[in-house]
This record gives sequence, structure tokens and C-alpha cells, in this order.
Amino acid sequence: MPVSLPGMLLLIGLATAAASIVTVVLMLKNPPLNLARLCAILVPVFVSSAAVAYCCGWFAVALGGPFPAQCEDRNTSGAELVSMVQEYWPLRSACFYLDGAVVEHIPMSLNVLVCLSAGLAVVLACAGAVLHRRTPSAT
Repeated sequence: MPVSLPGMLLLIGLATAAASIVTVVLMLKNPPLNLARLCAILVPVFVSSAAVAYCCGWFAVALGGPFPAQCEDRNTSGAELVSMVQEYWPLRSACFYLDGAVVEHIPMSLNVLVCLSAGLAVVLACAGAVLHRRTPSAT
């Protein structure tokens, strides 16, 4: 993946999150509060938060961030490091040693943040749809 695509996604995610948060604040200041619309506005906040967290992790991997430093030159049995493989989703690095041992490093905090934000977006979208169907229309 070229670096420009995650960079654009990062900027779009930040702008979307900021605009959505401003919209939520304005909605809270001007009653009456429609819960279906509030859920609909909170969905982009969590989707863009997931995208921003993933892009930050992607840049950490692509730019040689914290993962390469986690591979030791020799493992506990004394075998030499043969190669390192980095994957971008889920963000992980694997250290391959001469004796066949593999040590994987997965940044759980980043994966949990991405998956939790995306999951909250799905839950809010479903809750907003249910709330929208339950409210009587004003026609």
C-alpha cells in the first residue's frame, strides 16, 4: 500500500472525527435531542477513530517503528535471527529464528482500539436504525 493512501485516510479520518464531534456538541446544546440522529452522528466518530488508529499503527510499521526493535538477535535457545516479517493487518511482526522458532509481536492495545471503535460504530448504527424505526414520523 503506498504511503499516500494511509496518509489521506488519516487526514480524512481526523477531519471527519472533528466535524462529527462539533455536530454532536451542537446537537447537545439545542434540545430536543433525537437519539436516532445522535447515534447516526456518533457512527462517523467511531469509524474515523478506528481508521485514524489503524493508520497510525500502519505508519509505525511502514516507517520501521517499534516492531523491528522487538526481535532479538538470538532467541532463548541461542539460535540466530533469520528474518523478520511484518504484516499490516492485523499489525504484527514475526521473528523467524534458525532453529525454526517463530516469535510474534502483536500490539494488542492498537488492535483492541481499532476493533472496539469499529464495533461501537456497528452497534450505534444498529441502535440508530432501531430507534429511527420506533419513532413515529411527523408527516
